[in-house]
Amino acid sequence: MRGAVRLVLVAGVAAALAGCSIPSWMPLIGKAKGPPPGAPPPSEVRAPLLSRPALPPDAEAVMDRVICVVNSDAVTLYELDEAEAYYLYENKLPRPSEGEERAKLRERILASIIEKRLQIQQAEREKLTVEDAEMTERMGEIQKRLGATTAAEFEEMIKAQGLVIEAVKKRIREQLLVERMIRRKVSLRVSVTEEEIDRYLIANREKLETGLAFEARHILFVPGAGSGEDGWTAARRRADEIYSRVLAGEDFGDLAREYSEDAGTAKNGGRLGVLKRGELAPDIETAVLRLSPGEHSPPFRSQVGYHLFELDSKETLAGEQLAQARNQIRDILYKQKYETRLQEWLTEIRGKAIIEMRL
Repeated sequence: MRGAVRLVLVAGVAAALAGCSIPSWMPLIGKAKGPPPGAPPPSEVRAPLLSRPALPPDAEAVMDRVICVVNSDAVTLYELDEAEAYYLYENKLPRPSEGEERAKLRERILASIIEKRLQIQQAEREKLTVEDAEMTERMGEIQKRLGATTAAEFEEMIKAQGLVIEAVKKRIREQLLVERMIRRKVSLRVSVTEEEIDRYLIANREKLETGLAFEARHILFVPGAGSGEDGWTAARRRADEIYSRVLAGEDFGDLAREYSEDAGTAKNGGRLGVLKRGELAPDIETAVLRLSPGEHSPPFRSQVGYHLFELDSKETLAGEQLAQARNQIRDILYKQKYETRLQEWLTEIRGKAIIEMRL
């Protein structure tokens, strides 16, 4: 039971840190102890390293084996195993079988560890520091998420399970350094202009307007069943005749009631009801939405016959909707630029680093 409680607490600390922007793969604590007597078998769902059987006498030396050196900073096998354990636990994934699949997973996790280590080293070179007030605030957030009412209770929760509060603080301090470093090298160098938003809006207006409502009417002329092309010609002739009367100023609704061959809408003056963009066939919707409210379309051929359309109203990106769309676009463009800048910076610091793999 003690092992299970310890795992819950460790996972709680990990989840709390994740809420503070710490990646799930970052190792958080000191070395895990062996499970207490009566611990469940490793096949049960729990972090694989934190619940393994007692280690052989020489296991500590194996676990501390250096597998990578990042500049002058060593990464041990234990750190990789621990990071893999957290990744699988937090993502509720089974441990992959030995072989290529697991090797690729561990390769990705190790790359993430190296990336984080490089960022911390860069922050130290630039003499960035973390204020005590920042640490206090972040520790308070984690304490609250874990349900501890006082700092003393929080520390006792950690110590009671064999965890080291100093190690947790160290990881939090490192994450705050990384956040500050990224803010300096990435966030403050990314901006989105109004001109960029305008260009995106023009290029993607149709997509952004998906879901906006419009109201329209139609008058339908259907070719006779089995009449072939002659039937279509006759339907077009009827459509042209009524269209000329629409242009002459006759009421579209009255003409729909009298002449439309769509029994479902004719009695309502041809009303199609309130529609959302994307609900009609694309060719029909395009024909309707190219109209301005009050305008009528010339005869339009669809798969069922010839239509005359009248647009009653349509929502557009204006006012509050336009403001919301522009804010969404700003977020999209910022994220794109941020990710590009972040990868450029990471590539830059990786290029200057000496990384020695010892796997």
